[in-house]
Amino acid sequence: MIVIGIDPGKSGGLVVINNNKVSLHKCPSSTHGMSAILRQAKSSAWIDEQSIHIAIEKVWAFPTDARSSAFKFGVNYGMWLGIIGSLNLPFMEVPPQTWMKAYEKLPKDKKERKKAIKDIATDMLHDMFNNEQRITYAVSDAALIALWCLERKKNYAIDER
Repeated sequence: MIVIGIDPGKSGGLVVINNNKVSLHKCPSSTHGMSAILRQAKSSAWIDEQSIHIAIEKVWAFPTDARSSAFKFGVNYGMWLGIIGSLNLPFMEVPPQTWMKAYEKLPKDKKERKKAIKDIATDMLHDMFNNEQRITYAVSDAALIALWCLERKKNYAIDER
């Protein structure tokens, strides 16, 4: 099973978990870069006859966001959805509250919460990646989204039996 977690913000990232190996990617700056990562995962799934599951954080702008930043935020989110759709990949949108609930009570303060998310992701994934990779703030949300999706899919497969 291949699981992909996407934090769709410009400063977000993408994490691919494939047979207990993980690859971490900061959000590419172009649609070509975004689609290259997903195409590689899709071809790997096809070659190994694996299922592929994508969880993308369902995001929206806040009324306090500046118009230009809200627009940029929405554009990046739309680009991810368009690429996923054009590659005909199955996906689910997951609100931040949903995937965050799966992890111990996270602090309300944004700075403290980001650090806690990074620490949890590092602890949970450290055995899966080589020494060249490390969890950064850019990929930490995507890592926990991918782990949330992986756990959900494992439990769903068990419930089907």
